[in-house]
Amino acid sequence: MDVDPRRPDPLSQPTRARLFELLGELRRPAGTDELARMVGLHPNGVRIHLDRLRRAGLVDRRRGAPRRGRPRDEWTVASAARPGGGQPAAYRDLVRWLARATPAAARNLREIESAGREIGADLAPPGAGPTPDALRDALAALGFDPELERHDGGEGAFVCRLGNCPYRDAVRENQPVICALHRGITQGLLDALDPSARLARFEPRDPDAAGCLIEVRGGGQGAG
Repeated sequence: MDVDPRRPDPLSQPTRARLFELLGELRRPAGTDELARMVGLHPNGVRIHLDRLRRAGLVDRRRGAPRRGRPRDEWTVASAARPGGGQPAAYRDLVRWLARATPAAARNLREIESAGREIGADLAPPGAGPTPDALRDALAALGFDPELERHDGGEGAFVCRLGNCPYRDAVRENQPVICALHRGITQGLLDALDPSARLARFEPRDPDAAGCLIEVRGGGQGAG
């Protein structure tokens, strides 16, 4: 989702910005009460802020398991979220320069993928639900705009297509290096979410067009 520059940025309000940041850090659905405790505010006020983010296309609302007979709202970063503003130019330049300066030799790519795998394991949300949903939520929080295209719950297999490349500037400088890192991050997420799952296919695409394809097989939590 592109932000209309004529409309006020919903993240310019500090509480909304903090709530969006927390959901990105959690990389899993979180209830209104949990988020209210984290920001130290009443759930009713937090719900208003979250609904404002939902109307802006930045978060999604789901109905969680009912408590005391009432279903509870759960919130996640929206798959197509495009927050207003952007990274400082110096930061973007640094990422591009690091990508350009990293040799794409086979040994380097193996080491980069291995490092990415460790990073992905660290990024995985604790106590996540079924693997397809949990992986989608984690990738959405990282800015990839993922969409589940095929889901065969019987075999724990699913395909996920990424609608956005948040690393496109760095990919233009050195696609083999950045895609090796991303592949490692994806496998690391799977390692933590479901050790029985394997990354069967990882197809990078043009970063401007996006559409990278991830296929996962062998997981024990495929039914979601």
